[in-house]
Amino acid sequence: MGLGLAAASGFRVFLPPFLLSIAVRADAVDVNLMDTPFEYFDSNVAVILLGVATVAEFAAYYVPWVDNLLDSIASPAAVVAGSGMTAIVLEGNTDPVIQWSLAIIAGGGVTAIVQGATVVTRGISTSLTAGFANPIVSTGENLASVILALIAVVLPILAAVLVAVLIGLIVLKARQKVAPSSA
Repeated sequence: MGLGLAAASGFRVFLPPFLLSIAVRADAVDVNLMDTPFEYFDSNVAVILLGVATVAEFAAYYVPWVDNLLDSIASPAAVVAGSGMTAIVLEGNTDPVIQWSLAIIAGGGVTAIVQGATVVTRGISTSLTAGFANPIVSTGENLASVILALIAVVLPILAAVLVAVLIGLIVLKARQKVAPSSA
């Protein structure tokens, strides 16, 4: 579940914490946050604040040029969110050193790769279409974040497979761009 939410954080920062907060609040996931640093995720206030932040983030990505500005802010925030999502899922089941090492390396790493790919995609879209196609890119990112986060909460093993495929595709695409052409 943690890596799926981390990957979803690479598309949108606030949606995965929002969905996780709803799932924890509804007892839909086997995550006990009582008496932990993450206890606030199991509150109505967290659901409301994360919901408002999610709607604001989704809307802001449809504003021309604001979307590119958000990418510069969202990149480090996404890595923090992805690391946090992974740490929350590991809370109580893992030694804190291992928990945070995995959260930062695996969760943050997955998030950084996905977020990096979205930044590159938006940059290409902006340069080729003067930003006119960016709302289409934003819609795809929104859908990817929602679908991946929901799958991570409901079917975590499937989410792990999807994350592996997604990361593999991103790495393959990056290698194709770097590899010299043999023409």
